[in-house]
Amino acid sequence: MNFNSPKQIVEVVGLSALARSRNSFSATIVLAFLGGAYIAIGGLLALAIAGGMPNLTDGNPSLTKLLMGATFPVGLMLVAIAGGELFTGSTAYFIPPLASRKISVSKMLANWGIVYIGNFIGALFVAIFIAYLTGVLSSEPWSNFTISIAQAKTSAPFYKVFLKAMACNWLVALAMWLAYASNHISGKILGIWFPIMAFVAMGFEHCVANMFFIPTAMLLGADISVTDFVIGNLLPATLGNIFGGSVLVGLLYWLAYGDKS
Repeated sequence: MNFNSPKQIVEVVGLSALARSRNSFSATIVLAFLGGAYIAIGGLLALAIAGGMPNLTDGNPSLTKLLMGATFPVGLMLVAIAGGELFTGSTAYFIPPLASRKISVSKMLANWGIVYIGNFIGALFVAIFIAYLTGVLSSEPWSNFTISIAQAKTSAPFYKVFLKAMACNWLVALAMWLAYASNHISGKILGIWFPIMAFVAMGFEHCVANMFFIPTAMLLGADISVTDFVIGNLLPATLGNIFGGSVLVGLLYWLAYGDKS
């Protein structure tokens, strides 16, 4: 059989979470650094492509969204296939084994905390050393494009960021569910591409991606304070991502297919 059924996906995801909980701190933080860096690389590619076509996209705003959506998924492909830890995925993976009492809340929260920090470090590394110091986004129209995205992300009300983040991680976690459904690289790529393209094109909020987008814009001169970044975006985005991944994917699929013995 070349794919896993929905029930099998829940089983495989649970086993994956158990394995992740047994990893050492050093292994987890390294994989989390890579996960954050890979998502940032996908974000950098999206900015480099979509931000460099102002004349083409000015009269076609949906085309800009489509271009960003079409290119950003490379980050999650790298995480899923090459290997990496991603906070947004972990919010869903750990819920089925937690609900089945196969893992403790403390182990789950420890993983989430280490992975979140590692993702942040990886995203900042790419923002500083690859996006900023290389000058890839420093000239126009890329600089203004990057800044405008970050300003929009940090000026939205708390509830809107939360709801957009909830919707985002519903799709991101489902992308990983589809990746776990396939036993072939090509199937994993296709399974990841469509949901990730959709969330980016619809302008939803991914906390790890924003760990790259907003600091990069700040480095380029955006009038955004650390408070604007952390309180205005990162906090509601993180909370919304947790709800979307843990409740709308992890918990609901456990209720449908999980081990309740």
